[in-house]
Amino acid sequence: MNARTPRQPLIDALRGFALLGVFLVNLRFFSLDALLTETAQQGLPHPLLDQAIRTSMEWLVDLKAIALFSLLFGMGVAMQLDERRPGSVAAHLRRMGVLLLIGLLHSALLWWGDILLTYALVGLLLPLFRRFSDRGLLLAGLFFALLLPPLLSPWIREWVALLTPRAQMNAQALQALSAGSLGQAWWHNLQMAGWLRLSNWALLLFVLGRFLLGYWAGRRGVLQQPAQHLPLLRGIALWGLVLAAVFLWVDTNADLLKQAWPALRSGVPGYLLRVSYRVAPLALGLAAAAIFTLLYLRPWAERVLRVFIPAGRMALTNYLLQSLICVPLFAGFGAGIGPWQGLWPVLLVAALVFPLQLWASAWWLRGHYFGPVEWVWRSASEGRALPMRR
Repeated sequence: MNARTPRQPLIDALRGFALLGVFLVNLRFFSLDALLTETAQQGLPHPLLDQAIRTSMEWLVDLKAIALFSLLFGMGVAMQLDERRPGSVAAHLRRMGVLLLIGLLHSALLWWGDILLTYALVGLLLPLFRRFSDRGLLLAGLFFALLLPPLLSPWIREWVALLTPRAQMNAQALQALSAGSLGQAWWHNLQMAGWLRLSNWALLLFVLGRFLLGYWAGRRGVLQQPAQHLPLLRGIALWGLVLAAVFLWVDTNADLLKQAWPALRSGVPGYLLRVSYRVAPLALGLAAAAIFTLLYLRPWAERVLRVFIPAGRMALTNYLLQSLICVPLFAGFGAGIGPWQGLWPVLLVAALVFPLQLWASAWWLRGHYFGPVEWVWRSASEGRALPMRR
């Protein structure tokens, strides 16, 4: 893809919207709030407000934003892995190789919660699915997203138990990142990054499943030609919301259900219950994409939603900038805000940083084809310096 390849404004806008959700999710980790014990969270100045924010983000943002971002990544791959274009697989593998390097540097030097490394590793597998039919992609995506992780979890749980316990890792990282020196923070960031890759093994399947669903949507042209897929989009929006509501209720009342039906604690019923926990985040992420698309097709809404386009075109740059701004802002070696004031500083940072990124992205793209990191990514992938300035 060169500098003159036509853009997809709807997809760029949706990617920018998803980037906002990912930023809100990551801010709980940037601020170190996610590393606090429940007791410590209750001891913060505004525990009721904090809990309301956590609950709202858990229900509406957390896994849903990452799901949406992953779906769009898979869709982008589908638009690039064209079977009719010679060399598309080799070009894709080069792109994933460069992204892998960017993710390694990001996670090792700056922030342990990096997702780029996982995206690159899973992205290397996508050419294996290039010959799948549309139905095969859809079924494979649902299998990896919903069915396989709870099937493997009983077998892998014992192996994960050999790792350092989560509470201990969180406590050590919290101490180093909130009050330690730059060297201590870097060392525990590195430890946390490695520990997270091993303990959160299901993230690979989470991402692969959503990549494949995005691959299916990209091959079908669902967002490239949305006006031709209105019944499908309306169905996804409606049933996504219905399924999300039903399975959020199941998730919330899982303990009561197990008490009423002890069979849900093990065997096939227990497996199906574990599968059900994964339905709501996926359904709500799909519904959000469909609703955003249906709104974007209305002129009055498009004028509002277009504000996300520049940030979506520079999603990689903006994602890394969020880490570059927020890690030293909250860490002890920087401004040292830390998690001790609760989550209101998190909302304040989001309200300041993301609008600034929207403005800066629009300003930058008026004179350049790519965001800075996008230019490095594409140029390194193609082995030549692409045109940068307009």
